[in-house]
Amino acid sequence: MDLSAAIEAFTDHLERVRRLSPATVKAYRSDLRDLASSSGAASLEAVDLDALRDWLWQATQRGDARSTLARRSAAARSFFRWAQEQGFIAHDPSLRLIAPKKGRPLPTVASRDAMSGLLDAHRAAAEAGDPLALRDHAILELLYGSGIRVSELCGLDVDDLDLDRGTARALGKGSKERVVPYGTPARDALDAYLRRGRPALVARARTFTPAVILGSRGGRIGPRTVYDLVARVLAPIVGAETIGPHALRHTAATHLLDGGADLRAVQEILGHASLGTTQIYTHVSTERLTATYRLAHPRA
Repeated sequence: MDLSAAIEAFTDHLERVRRLSPATVKAYRSDLRDLASSSGAASLEAVDLDALRDWLWQATQRGDARSTLARRSAAARSFFRWAQEQGFIAHDPSLRLIAPKKGRPLPTVASRDAMSGLLDAHRAAAEAGDPLALRDHAILELLYGSGIRVSELCGLDVDDLDLDRGTARALGKGSKERVVPYGTPARDALDAYLRRGRPALVARARTFTPAVILGSRGGRIGPRTVYDLVARVLAPIVGAETIGPHALRHTAATHLLDGGADLRAVQEILGHASLGTTQIYTHVSTERLTATYRLAHPRA
């Protein structure tokens, strides 16, 4: 089978059947097209283990990160496994392909006091009634209060909120739906925004949208706008030059575990498919505990 055609069929399968995120599909398509270009192969059968190893070696020579090499290796293995299942090839050349394990750096997390100060400041700014200040306060409270992803926040519709119960219906990765709780501060911020901020933004729109969080022109807010907001307000308090909305998700998870939450409960709240993904936050809590011990214990 033609290699280029197989790559397009595979990425279409990822998008339509496995329903992976557009970003993941785009990355896999780019990786596999690079493999086709690097190997010079015209057909699936022409790609062997040596070609795959040479492809990864070239990426190493370019200085690609271990995480990039791991993703490329995963893309190749997934692609050739699929091709064998479809009967396009008799043998999977990627079975013995090994890539360096990607490192897992500990996530950047803000302290409880820093988050309290940040949110108090935005609550005070929102009291003046400016629609965007009300919106920004609601965004920060909801991201931190529920631990949802920025894509889930941007996808929320008004009907997805239950202000009485303090829950939101979020559509996560793989179109998996879950209900996430949020606390009283987030509920109060959302209530103020929905009553006093959102109607003013809706009035600016050319067409109606059911989205909860709106942009300055009244349409559904985009992830970039949320990213810029979080980067602007969070970077100074965590001491990082580059920071994004995921840092609030990291912070929420870490503070839940610090407060005694069950690991599986945190997994459900965050919508992680694997408990192993959630366990990274136990390492953050352990590091904090160790740092406190070294500072406080006379025998440390």
